[in-house]
Amino acid sequence: MTKSSLPELLHAAVEAVGGTERPGQVTMAESVAEAIDGGSHLLVQAGTGTGKSLGYLVPALAHGEPVVVATATLALQRQLVERDLPRTVDALHPLLRRRPQFAMLKGRSNYLCLHRLHEGVPQEEDEGLFDQFEAAAPTSRLGQDLLRLRDWSDETETGDRDDLTPGVSDRAWSQVSVSSRECLGASKCAYGAECFAEAARERAKLAEVIVTNHALLAIDAIEGAPVLPQHEVLIVDEAHELVSRVTGVATGELTPGQVNRAVRRSAKLVNEKIADQLQTASEGFERIMELALPGRLEEVPEDLGYALLALRDAARNTISAIGATRDKSVQDEDAVRKQALASVENVHDVAERITNGSEWDVVWYERHDRFGASLRVAPMSVSGLLREKLFTDRSVVLASATLKLGGDFNGVGASLGLAPEGIAGTEGESEDLPVWKGIDVGSPFDYGKQGILYVAKHLARPSRDGTRGDMLDELTELIQASGGRTLGLFSSMRAAQQAAEELRSRIPEFPILLQGEETLGELIKNFAADPKTCLFGTLSLWQGVDVPGSSCQLVVMDKIPFPRPDDPLMSARQKAVEDNGGNGFMAVAATHAALLMAQGAGRLVRASGDRGVVAVLDPRLATARYGSYLKASLPEFWYTTDRNQVRRSLSAIDAAAKESEG
Repeated sequence: MTKSSLPELLHAAVEAVGGTERPGQVTMAESVAEAIDGGSHLLVQAGTGTGKSLGYLVPALAHGEPVVVATATLALQRQLVERDLPRTVDALHPLLRRRPQFAMLKGRSNYLCLHRLHEGVPQEEDEGLFDQFEAAAPTSRLGQDLLRLRDWSDETETGDRDDLTPGVSDRAWSQVSVSSRECLGASKCAYGAECFAEAARERAKLAEVIVTNHALLAIDAIEGAPVLPQHEVLIVDEAHELVSRVTGVATGELTPGQVNRAVRRSAKLVNEKIADQLQTASEGFERIMELALPGRLEEVPEDLGYALLALRDAARNTISAIGATRDKSVQDEDAVRKQALASVENVHDVAERITNGSEWDVVWYERHDRFGASLRVAPMSVSGLLREKLFTDRSVVLASATLKLGGDFNGVGASLGLAPEGIAGTEGESEDLPVWKGIDVGSPFDYGKQGILYVAKHLARPSRDGTRGDMLDELTELIQASGGRTLGLFSSMRAAQQAAEELRSRIPEFPILLQGEETLGELIKNFAADPKTCLFGTLSLWQGVDVPGSSCQLVVMDKIPFPRPDDPLMSARQKAVEDNGGNGFMAVAATHAALLMAQGAGRLVRASGDRGVVAVLDPRLATARYGSYLKASLPEFWYTTDRNQVRRSLSAIDAAAKESEG
């Protein structure tokens, strides 16, 4: 690609989607093209409103070779496949003199399984099959969902769960989908020729741009068996989420329920002796889990170790027995066998991973009020895995509105397995590390004029007991000054619930919506529709709300969102940094908080006409030594700690909004 052709291509694409060309977008597109052509790696921070999707799609389409684009959210995947890519391909067709193909590819469980739909779910409790359509009452929610799925299967071209509107419950979908381990395989399945998942994989093989998600990208990297088509260019959008998603895929879990399910599913496929061995091991594990207390296990206790060894060995024998026996008396034997194997293999793999032990793994107990106790194992870090699997033999572009933390890319780079910028490739320990560069293409918004960062310096520091009367007083006054229009971002669900309950009685004239009381989509829709409404919630709201205009003119953070001190994985990572002579708090806790705060502050200004305030009700942002690092990670808003000034500003912004609303 010549440099002179790129601006022409970008201009055509921007016009096609009805956007406005931005200098930052041009810089980004040129840098992405340079990385692709040179086979190098790029981290690019592109603020809200830059048009970053076109900034990487145009050079990707012009490249002419397969490119994988991985995103974290369904919303962005849909935007790319349903809006940006079709229009961009049409616009570039006359200039490229070809029409690049694109496709979306997800994990197998996201697609309707025709075998499950028509033959039913293998049930370990009954002989043969359980017809879920007959068993579920047509008037029940499950029954209605299943009937809708059966009708939808005749009209859908993709079988993709996300194309079903309105959606169905997880319980209903589990009746008509399979994991990759449970799948019979196209060659053995009676419905293989019509399989939606296989059709999606075939479309992806023919496409130049394959849109997928971080989870499938992680599976492709971790499991060794490729699920993505061959490609020399990988573009990771929403890249600030990548480490978290890869960690999730690399995390193993064992619960008594899972183990019991494996026992039931395999019982009819093995002899009595082997079935009894697995049953006994399951009972021993369940007894230990009944007494499990939440927290990290720096060493696996002796009794748990024995229980896991028994589980591992029993599961291994069961797997061998399932593979060696055939029983034609079991209806739909292949499906029953695959389902049983999937359950038992998971038990074996997690038990073996924990019993083998690794200094790079963290093991801990969790306890949920609803689901009981679970045993979990996760990698201390995924940086080495990403460095080895992601940055080898291909060019990687990572894009997000929040990659620079504390003023540089090194924090995020380290989490991805990259040496500090400029050091990789030099002599010594870093000469084999990937060479990369980071660029910040800025934002079209004038943050200094459009927003205020207010820190409530006069408040007391947040305490462990969670009772913060002065914070609730401050929040009440801010909402009154802004006329509602408030997105409340809380560090825990408990804090959000307490604030919602208290403020609903204090200021009933301003409706308070609370995460969990309705679907997230409905909450955001209702929040955007009524300017007087406030929306309170926790983690997904810090990153998942896009409400431009006057409905969101005040974004409140109740406190700096450090990880919980008792979070086993975060505290283990922090200790590991400290053991190696580093600053664990800054490397782990402060980086985690900076990323969330940058994402949360980004909810305020979503369009060029937006005005408002980001209010942090935690004095530590103004008084603690790490406060400057956190502030440097936020957009460059006008900064104040003057409570009277911020109330006057909010009242003025509210008055202007009411005037424009008529």
